[in-house]
Amino acid sequence: MAQDALFGIHGQALSLRSQRLTMLASNIANAATPNYKARDIDFESALGLVASGQDATGAVRYRVPVQPSLDGNTVELSTEQTQFAENAVQYRTTLAFLEGRVATITRALKGE
Repeated sequence: MAQDALFGIHGQALSLRSQRLTMLASNIANAATPNYKARDIDFESALGLVASGQDATGAVRYRVPVQPSLDGNTVELSTEQTQFAENAVQYRTTLAFLEGRVATITRALKGE
């Protein structure tokens, strides 16, 4: 509870962004696996679920490919790489915000 008061939704957002990075990396790693179905997290839905105390697994979606492959794989490498890069930047931004928050609290505790 105290953690929520200090960091608000940002701690949960960082965790969700981390989970999304893992999922997108898995998609990229399985780009050549026949019948692999690319998945992604609908971040907005997931954050809403987590904020209301629910599990974020309800926000996991299968990606619909623009051009399906003949082997049934739905990974489109360029899409996955773009999503991964965007999510990595958002992860770093959230982390920087939290680091700033911790630094402010640390300075306050030291009396600076």
